[in-house]
Amino acid sequence: MAIPALTSLTSPDDAAETLLEFPDNRLLIDLCGEFDRNLAQIEHALGVHILRRGNLLALMGEGAARARAAEVLSGLYQKLEAGRDIDAGEIDAEIRMGATDPEAGGHPGDQMELFQGGRVEVRTRKKLVEPRTEAQKAYVRALFKNELAFGIGPAGTGKTYLAVAVGVNMFIEGHVDKIILSRPAVEAGERLGFLPGDMKDKVDPYMQPLYDALNDFLPGKQVAKLIEEKRIEIAPLAFMRGRTLSNAFVVLDEAQNATSMQMKMFLTRLGEGSRMVITGDRSQVDLPRGVTSGLRDAERILAGVPNIAFNYFTAKDVVRHPLVAAIIEAYDRDDPK
Repeated sequence: MAIPALTSLTSPDDAAETLLEFPDNRLLIDLCGEFDRNLAQIEHALGVHILRRGNLLALMGEGAARARAAEVLSGLYQKLEAGRDIDAGEIDAEIRMGATDPEAGGHPGDQMELFQGGRVEVRTRKKLVEPRTEAQKAYVRALFKNELAFGIGPAGTGKTYLAVAVGVNMFIEGHVDKIILSRPAVEAGERLGFLPGDMKDKVDPYMQPLYDALNDFLPGKQVAKLIEEKRIEIAPLAFMRGRTLSNAFVVLDEAQNATSMQMKMFLTRLGEGSRMVITGDRSQVDLPRGVTSGLRDAERILAGVPNIAFNYFTAKDVVRHPLVAAIIEAYDRDDPK
């Protein structure tokens, strides 16, 4: 679908004002949001002032900030034109990433060809997932390109979420036959004691974040059916020993809590036609004191090995509540290392 261009005018009488004209007033209402909260979010992030005048938005402020706000508003309007909803997360992503290229709309056919237009999107059954930072964008590209990729960085940067999204995409498009999601069953600084129930009941609390991600991308009934058919497996790391994982998309989450021997064991499970993603946060190791994290060892040992991608995230890539990034930065400053 061709996206109509927006008219941008600069008032000759006031060089500090840029006008954007939007053809569809209904979409403009959605762009502004309830009580203009979307505009307020952009104003706060970019240091501009935005006024609505009919089907025009007047941007006031410093020239570079006005140009940036115009790009963001244009990109969000194009999403609305394409039938997409926008929320605070989408606005934050547009501010971080810049407006999308009008020529870089979705491509029919294989997701693997999608990036030819410059846009990075991951299609799943329930939603279209877009990276929200440049580091996330590079990470998603690496997941499609490489058979083995690492995503390393603090909590809230989308490492696991994007890996599961890519796994679901590759599964529904027939590139792999199954999805295998794994985590070390390590208590996060607590002693939980005896857990009742069968083996599944005992390990499910450790695996819940992986179930949550899957349910974001696939209908609940389909997830249950695929798990029953063992086309989706969610299992502790210890259950991977002795297996060869062929034609599968395999994710090891919380890899900082794998020991060096466990990491070597897991990496050597990679079979024909499979993709493997290792995610972890080096600042949240829950292993006993004196036990080396397998994630750190893997970084050191595999550095320079061809066809292995290492992708790193920082607090700037956090896409949860803005306070999460501030908390991570505060802890980093306090780290004696």
